[in-house]
Amino acid sequence: MTYCIAIKTNTHLVFASDSRTNAGPDHVSTYSKMFSWGIPGERQFVLLSAGNLATTQDVVQQINRDIRESEATNLHTVKYLSDAADYVGRVSQMMQNKHNNSQMGAGFNAEATFIIGGQIGMDPPEIFMVYSQGNHITCPGMTPFLQIGEIKYGKPLLDRVIVEDTPEDDAIRATMVSMDSTMRSNVTVGPPIEIVSYQTNSLVPGQYRIFRNSDPYLRLLRRRWGET
Repeated sequence: MTYCIAIKTNTHLVFASDSRTNAGPDHVSTYSKMFSWGIPGERQFVLLSAGNLATTQDVVQQINRDIRESEATNLHTVKYLSDAADYVGRVSQMMQNKHNNSQMGAGFNAEATFIIGGQIGMDPPEIFMVYSQGNHITCPGMTPFLQIGEIKYGKPLLDRVIVEDTPEDDAIRATMVSMDSTMRSNVTVGPPIEIVSYQTNSLVPGQYRIFRNSDPYLRLLRRRWGET
């Protein structure tokens, strides 16, 4: 299981993901579920992934390959963020079909979902959820965040805290508490927690932070949240 969050405020986009991947109770691994691309001064993207690991890794590899080989459509050439979401949806469908055709075992599920967000030029920054079927949605104005994976444990706090004018630090803290609440309630979601905070109109990579289970700030946040 996975838990990923993307928040859009008036000044920042905040992205967060856990790093645990399960293939049964005896096979627990750690993989990053957060990826980024961009051209400084022109465009920046962050992608969060949930679902079948083989599918999500193939999607990321194809995105990298398309950029490297200068394919007509890639994240360096799309004109709008919605075009980027369409592109990710098409690549995801292609990889899901590949794995479904090659894996005939009962119970195999190649589905994957993604969140892609960022900014192209001076167009407003956006975040989109890309479903396993390839279609996508953006976040409504009254709830300026999107989640994928194990969403139910961390959603109530985000509903209470996150609005369009939430300051960056508060958005990051809310994200970390939401993530920690989910990790406490579901052992298939686990650290390290990766967070990127992108400043609107900067068009440079966002500030990246990683919080391992022993991180002093994460432990302090847990203790203070438990005391409230």
